[in-house]
Amino acid sequence: MKPVIDLKVKGNFINKYKSGYPLISKDAITNPNVLKEEGRIIHLLDKNNQFIAKGYYGKQNKGLGWVLTEKQGEKIDFTFFKTKILTAINKRQSFYKDENTNAFRVFNGEGDGIGGLTIDYFDGYYLISWYSEGIYTFKELVIRAIDELGDYKAIYEKKRFDTKGQYIDDDDFLKGERGEFPIIVKENGVNYAVYLNDGAMVGVFLDQRDVRKVIRDKYAKDKNVLNTFSYTGAFSVAAALGGAMKTTSVDLAKRSKAKTIEQFSVNGIDFEQQDIIVMDVFDYFNYAKRKNLKFDLVILDPPSFARSKKRTFSTAKDYPSLIKDTIEITEKNGVIIASTNNATFGMKKFKGFIREAFSDMNVKYKILEEFSLPADFQVDRNFPQGNYLKVLVVKKSG
Repeated sequence: MKPVIDLKVKGNFINKYKSGYPLISKDAITNPNVLKEEGRIIHLLDKNNQFIAKGYYGKQNKGLGWVLTEKQGEKIDFTFFKTKILTAINKRQSFYKDENTNAFRVFNGEGDGIGGLTIDYFDGYYLISWYSEGIYTFKELVIRAIDELGDYKAIYEKKRFDTKGQYIDDDDFLKGERGEFPIIVKENGVNYAVYLNDGAMVGVFLDQRDVRKVIRDKYAKDKNVLNTFSYTGAFSVAAALGGAMKTTSVDLAKRSKAKTIEQFSVNGIDFEQQDIIVMDVFDYFNYAKRKNLKFDLVILDPPSFARSKKRTFSTAKDYPSLIKDTIEITEKNGVIIASTNNATFGMKKFKGFIREAFSDMNVKYKILEEFSLPADFQVDRNFPQGNYLKVLVVKKSG
């Protein structure tokens, strides 16, 4: 067994960790240079060498690793992982029993007690995502825990790390029977084609479940809908099934068109009656303005950071200008669904982006409702950054 590494916590961070803060950040530690091999167990100590918490070393963009327990005697072993995963599964029993939804998150990182690890469920298939080499060293314990806790068709994995923090693209199959992809999962009665064996993304973002449902049930009927940064068109499918007059899906990625056609098709929707456009969203805004196109419902869910040949986009600095472009092509009394998964700012700042954009355009608005992560995406109350999703339903009133 490898020796534990002692990390000294700076004085102004001690109370934070004693209060349950889970992320081990470099600026909180006086001796980060002692960290060499990821996966090693860490003890956080104060200046008097008094124990504060225990965790593991695993570098990801958020920090050096994660706290796992405040109990000095608790072992980070199979029993630890099994208990955490079993507790998480028990909390999701209502999802397992839901006949209309069979795709959801089973384990949500630090929200369920182990940062850097997520486990999703897709109609009998488990998908484990590893966010650092450190957490990956515990792989056999996690798989064994899933083995002991229930039946499944297969386990797949995504290694979302390398020296640049990117996804490692190799065979994602771990054990069980290989799936025939796509598998068709259900979410609130809607079908989505999912690929667990094809790169970093599977085809649908589970954290937007509640937003897709409200689009279908409340905002889409008889509306002309624009879905920007549309990926595989999941929002467009929800809108079409909600009775939208027409949907327009716009994304720069060439494969988005075939993927969107597939999502419409598995729901029995005639994709030829919808517009699916491969184009830079900002170029499309200019096109729509030139053609005087207007939409009743516009969905904005950009990546936190994106770079194309023409421009670089960052939600942290460019979201207000994105909203301003949107206001210009939204009908009076139309609705904008503004979303971001950027964890570096909270809902208050996001609402400030909306206020700034509408003020600059001299247009009035009203926030009708707001969403954050759904119930299966458990959040640690001591780590608000973990509740990264912010969605505002905004009505343009002038």
